[in-house]
Amino acid sequence: MSVTGRERAEATTGRYAFEQFFAVRRHQPGALAFSPDGRHVYVSTDISGQFNLWRIPVEGGWPDQLTLFEDRTVRMAAAHPQSDRIVFLADRDGNEFWQLFELDVRGGWPRQLTSREDVRYEMGAGAFSPDGRRIAYAGNQRTPTEVDVFVRELPDGEPRLVLSTGEYLVPVAWAPDGRRLTVVAFHANTDQDVYVLDLTDGSHRNVTPHEGEAVHFPERWLPDGSGFLVVSNRDREFSGLAIVRPDRPGVLEWIYTPEWDVENVELAPDGQVALVSVNEGGISRLRLVEVPSGRVVTEPPVPEGVLASVRFSPDGSHAALLLATPRRAAELYTLRLADGRVTRITSSMLGGIPEEALAAPELVTFPTFDGRQIPAWLYRPRGASPGAPAPVALSIHGGPEAQERPAYHPLYQYLLHRGIGILAPNIRGSTGYGISYQRLIHRDWGGGELRDIEAAARYLQSLPWVDRRRLAIFGGSFGGFATLSAVTRLPQYWAAAVDIVGPSNLVTFVRSVPPTWQRFMKRWVGDPDEDREMLLERSPITYVDQVRAPLLVIQGQNDPRVVKAESDQMVERLRALGRPVDYVVFEDEGHGFTRRANLQRAYRLTADFLERHLLPGR
Repeated sequence: MSVTGRERAEATTGRYAFEQFFAVRRHQPGALAFSPDGRHVYVSTDISGQFNLWRIPVEGGWPDQLTLFEDRTVRMAAAHPQSDRIVFLADRDGNEFWQLFELDVRGGWPRQLTSREDVRYEMGAGAFSPDGRRIAYAGNQRTPTEVDVFVRELPDGEPRLVLSTGEYLVPVAWAPDGRRLTVVAFHANTDQDVYVLDLTDGSHRNVTPHEGEAVHFPERWLPDGSGFLVVSNRDREFSGLAIVRPDRPGVLEWIYTPEWDVENVELAPDGQVALVSVNEGGISRLRLVEVPSGRVVTEPPVPEGVLASVRFSPDGSHAALLLATPRRAAELYTLRLADGRVTRITSSMLGGIPEEALAAPELVTFPTFDGRQIPAWLYRPRGASPGAPAPVALSIHGGPEAQERPAYHPLYQYLLHRGIGILAPNIRGSTGYGISYQRLIHRDWGGGELRDIEAAARYLQSLPWVDRRRLAIFGGSFGGFATLSAVTRLPQYWAAAVDIVGPSNLVTFVRSVPPTWQRFMKRWVGDPDEDREMLLERSPITYVDQVRAPLLVIQGQNDPRVVKAESDQMVERLRALGRPVDYVVFEDEGHGFTRRANLQRAYRLTADFLERHLLPGR
């Protein structure tokens, strides 16, 4: 193996190499499950270089690889309640046409249950019926724009269409009697209903009727079948935890209503308590909450960070937690309920960098045009001072209805190590700060949030340790759109920019999204016909001639959300104008990077590009 000049220099000076920061294992939060005997945890991780299913002893130990995919990504998994079988979803090369598989984890090969590679199938963590004979899942196989619910007898039964309403439906959990299913109907990101489907006669009932918009997401049923838990923000700014009883439609029996969002909920098998994580300003706070009183029994001593997923073992003795901190990538922990002992059972950090050498962010706020204070995570590189000002890269998260949180980010840590600061704001439209703040992005892409980005640039310029002439901006998905908006409409601030799978033209973007998304686009972004002028006025492509900063564009060939044509048209226009633009297409990826090698290459390109323009001469 050859050693590059940079690696030799880094070894001599005591610097850490790029690869060390990226020597981490990643996990898929939806593929976390316990074996029926509670002795093992199933997880999808990229130990092999691609996301495959693995089995890990609950007290820690050597993991067993259960699938050997090279071109597929395991996204979601559900364990059989009595046997060593598991069903899971996987797609090919990031195309998001998730297919359903079954696997006997004692040995054997995954058996593909669906084979419509033009259809996206979905399921919940409770896909198996209580007796383990049936699975419930959803798919748009009947018509591309609608998602229906199916039930299938295992091992060889034919799928049976059990609910079709012309909406986007996904089954979530079986009732203990095995006769009923909760089904969530997605009307918008901020508006859902829950139907209870009776499989004996095919009838269904909306048990969360409401006026206006409200989030309703069902969790597990109570053991007696009288109702189920639901996370909702109806008539509230933040999401709380309630019980819904099918015989009292529209009534929420509130259990726990903190002044932050309830984000993860897992009901114990006996129904007496629930593990509830609350997103307090971006940090997950885990509590054991009594049901139905809402009394906080205890706060388990988990590391302070971001909790992505939580599952109870079948006997309720343990919980599995997938959690990341600013200085450690997501790890799998087990919590023993009897004594509160927390054990880390994975080792995701493989680069040999001590945690004290990594940076933790500072939570800051800065004012924006309408008087709001924008929250942000500020990472300051060591040595930056008024006498030695540092460049800073502004990182815009995707979504846009998502949140920048203090979890390990290898690119941030590498750039900080090289002397480049990071400001990662939660501009309007971000989740975690109340539903009113989240809704500000609806039908306002390229509007108020762009002014928040300008406020972020001005805030950075006000810091005495920041070099105001060396600011960059980067982001993926919506963050890519925001990056393109910033370099085209606020060109005076940037020395460089990196767009990863970002829309450039809102009219063509809205027309090209997956069929199941089309029903949401008018409420979310705009109608390509009725709102054409507004969408063009907000599109980066309209202002391409104003670009001054060199730009790197990264795109996945198979991206179904932001199709390659979005990047193509921006790059073609820039090249026609003679503007500096680098363009890299990943032929075997979609909306993001599932292969570890591709992730490293994409971020290596990003890091090299930013260093070249922010650290000239190094």
